[in-house]
Amino acid sequence: MFIDDAYAHLYSLSLQGLGVTSPNPNVSAAIYAADGNLIADGFHNRKVSLDHAEVIALKSAGVAARGATMVVTLEPCAHTGTTPPCTKAIIDAGIRKVIYTVTDPNPIASGGAELLRAAGIDVEYRESAHLAYVQRAWLHKEVTGRPLMVWKVATTVDGKVTASDGTSQWITGPESREDVQNLRAQSDAILIGTNTAIVDNPHLIPRGHTARPVRIISGEQEVPSTNRIFDDEARTITVKSKSIPDLMKLLTGEGFNQVLVEAGPTLGSALLASGNIDELIIYQAPKMLGAGKEFVSRLGISTLDDHLKLELISVRQLGSDIKSHYRVKGR
Repeated sequence: MFIDDAYAHLYSLSLQGLGVTSPNPNVSAAIYAADGNLIADGFHNRKVSLDHAEVIALKSAGVAARGATMVVTLEPCAHTGTTPPCTKAIIDAGIRKVIYTVTDPNPIASGGAELLRAAGIDVEYRESAHLAYVQRAWLHKEVTGRPLMVWKVATTVDGKVTASDGTSQWITGPESREDVQNLRAQSDAILIGTNTAIVDNPHLIPRGHTARPVRIISGEQEVPSTNRIFDDEARTITVKSKSIPDLMKLLTGEGFNQVLVEAGPTLGSALLASGNIDELIIYQAPKMLGAGKEFVSRLGISTLDDHLKLELISVRQLGSDIKSHYRVKGR
């Protein structure tokens, strides 16, 4: 069935939109002929153009869009923002049918489906959990008012992130480290603490990608101005405070959809304890240390009944390591 192929294609396009659409959603769209053949497609990339995915696909299709079907991951917008409404572009192009997979939760932009129907276009809502998932960062921001916070941790089997002497490179193997580059490229910003900035002197620029997420350092220690994180390859923001509310206010104000947390135990645990970590990704190496620094601490939990609940999203083997992806459910 063509719709299954269309959804798989849109998922791939939406992945490409991660990290390049903030503060907008990573929408993708495809236009199909009556026989199910693909005419044109597109995904929103704010780094390249303000055009939304629907408009990019329509411009690519040209006159071939007339009488065709558009499949789009999010209900087409019905308001004028930085660009005119996509609903108008769809109507003007002569699209016959629109299939969308996620209803727009934004009260300002929603209502596109009804506008299209009023213009005589056949509109169908066909839910897709996979396409909602790939847009989850923006959807989360629309519901909560803050970015999706994903904490990435590399540990040994016994949960250690450093040995007793402080050494930590490299706990995980090359396959896991390569996967982290993808995570970085799909994020709008990467957050670390001052201790990580000083001790590890990370660059945080995704290797092999053109993406340049904003680099954020949080904490009161002074980080040397000569450190790699202050070069000109990406924007760097310093938050000279240990206040989690101050940090979250800044992240929210920036309009980020997704923030990757690569902080150590102190900042990461503080964010987790305060309810500001939404997902946890653990790269676990087949190593044991028996002593050293653990990746999490000080959550304010003293009894088993108060444990933090996690929901497993996925698990995958990367070389000799295991990557586990969890959703944080709370207490």
